[in-house]
Amino acid sequence: MEDREMVEGIFRRDPAALEELEKAYGSRLLRLAGRFLKSREDGEEAVNETLFRVWSTIPPNRPERLFPYAARICRYAALEKVDWLTAKKRSATVVELTRELAQCLPDLRPEREAEGREIGKALNGFLAGLPSEKRRLFLLRYWYGASVRELGESFGAGESWVKTTLHRLRKELKIYLEKEGIFL
Repeated sequence: MEDREMVEGIFRRDPAALEELEKAYGSRLLRLAGRFLKSREDGEEAVNETLFRVWSTIPPNRPERLFPYAARICRYAALEKVDWLTAKKRSATVVELTRELAQCLPDLRPEREAEGREIGKALNGFLAGLPSEKRRLFLLRYWYGASVRELGESFGAGESWVKTTLHRLRKELKIYLEKEGIFL
């Protein structure tokens, strides 16, 4: 079943469409949740929460591409689970990722939703202007939560190259955001 068909099925409240979503993307969503959560059970819980939220948000939403929509929900569900499991003491990985990006991104509190959309557009523009290797490195690190070691192995490079490249990308992002009128 194609994404469009699954979305339409969920829109019509057909449980089979949600089952198709789980068959098509469940393992990918579990891997994504597993980047942030230590146990498989917690990952499965995040995926179940994702399926529930997809079911709850379609309608009114009608995403064109279902996996990115579900992946975004899954990532947030996993991070919420990390918060819950650590009783407000974030894991070192999440703290490190947040600290790194906090150097170049302003506060994204919910009451600043319009600003968040503006920053999202600027971030997409920045990523679109990067060579594919750097864009992939940035997304694997800051969206999928890959470790520096994993990135080094994936790119066939040392950890120092990964750290240096990410540092330079964050500096470029800060400059880009300032050119777009977004200041820290």
